[in-house]
Amino acid sequence: MLLKNNRKKMMVDMIKTKTHLKILFLVAALSSARRLSAQQQSTSFTLPQAIEFALKNSPSYLNAELDQQTANYRRKETGGVGLPQINASIDVKDYIDLPTSLLPGQFFGGPAGTYIPVKFGTKYNANAGISVSQLLFSTDYIFGTIASKEVLNLSRISVTRSKADLAAQVSKAYYNVIINKDRIKLLDANITRLKKVFEDTKAFNQQGFAELIDVERLEVQYNNLVTEKEKTVKLIGLSETLLKFQMGYKLSDPIALSDSLNIEISQFEDLSISKLDISKRPDYQLMQSQQKLLDLDVKRLKWGYLPTLAAYGTYQYNAQRQQFDLLDPSKKWFKIALVGATLNLNIFDGAQRYYKIQQAKISALKNQNTIRNIEMVAEMEATVASVSYSNAYSGLLAQKRNMELAQHVYDVAQKKFENGVGGNLELVTAETSLKEAQTNYYNAVYDMLVAKIDYQKAIGTLVK
Repeated sequence: MLLKNNRKKMMVDMIKTKTHLKILFLVAALSSARRLSAQQQSTSFTLPQAIEFALKNSPSYLNAELDQQTANYRRKETGGVGLPQINASIDVKDYIDLPTSLLPGQFFGGPAGTYIPVKFGTKYNANAGISVSQLLFSTDYIFGTIASKEVLNLSRISVTRSKADLAAQVSKAYYNVIINKDRIKLLDANITRLKKVFEDTKAFNQQGFAELIDVERLEVQYNNLVTEKEKTVKLIGLSETLLKFQMGYKLSDPIALSDSLNIEISQFEDLSISKLDISKRPDYQLMQSQQKLLDLDVKRLKWGYLPTLAAYGTYQYNAQRQQFDLLDPSKKWFKIALVGATLNLNIFDGAQRYYKIQQAKISALKNQNTIRNIEMVAEMEATVASVSYSNAYSGLLAQKRNMELAQHVYDVAQKKFENGVGGNLELVTAETSLKEAQTNYYNAVYDMLVAKIDYQKAIGTLVK
């Protein structure tokens, strides 16, 4: 009976153990699946996700954000100048040799004009106290506070400009990859189609129904397509490396792009009616902010002729001992307290401030000229980008139509060749024209996408 009970217990324990193992295995499998899913998700990017990743990992953009943080802390630092300044100090002195003072000799019955050296004081002296100062009026502080806010705004604009530059770079690299991947699909289709024709012609040649030169022409064409595919595959690798670099992505890690090349002509039409608003361009905003800083500097120097007023107060205790017993509570410390104010007025500085004002005015005028130059450059860039966009749009329409026509010509030539009413040379020529038309189409697509990015950047609408 006891043996039977032990067997039962062992069986129950074994069942429990198996159940626990199954549960652990299931949990581990789910955890592994989640990690795999997370890993796949982290290495697959749409274009917006690629840009977002770049904004979080690109060293150049991160530095721009750090500059903004620095400007914010500098603004707070400047504001701290206007707050009360509180300092505490403790000073302990051990006079190894007391200082000597000279007293007139006639005080002690000596002849006039003579001095008697006398030592005053105690060996040990200590001072402990607290001092407070408050700036009441300073034009440098007033204009410094205003300028620090403008510097912070300047750094924000710089971040926006860096964001636009980074978005443009990532977008161009991203489009380059997906266009080349789409070209691979067409090349694969062309290779498959041409391989069949080549093998059929080769079989006909072996049966005496086709000439060897026809086989050789098709073989040359087939080899060219295979070589072009190999070059395109390598080009995709280089394009992905460039994209990873722009994104701040680890170059040795794999990357996948979720977007596909889905070109619709209608998506480009709205850009052609956009109007230039130069105030949206970050570089123009930067120069406008710089102009405010330069104008503030002129005002600061002019107002610098006004006095600076500050109040202060000190509260101290002083101890003098012959023995080092400064902490002896039975011996007294002597109190010192005072308040005061300081008014500083620059009466004459050799006209230094005047000449500084003239230099500041010249810097402000130079910046105004730079702003006018930026306005002209912006208008020129927008015009060039608009023309480039228009040309790319027309070129895309033309190349799309050419590819469709080349495809039709090839389909007709292939049917004629298969039915024995068309020559091999006609098919090879049609294949060459189709490949050239496809290449021109993809080049036109890339030019169109780049022109769109450049146009949006020129009119200041690439990023918000």
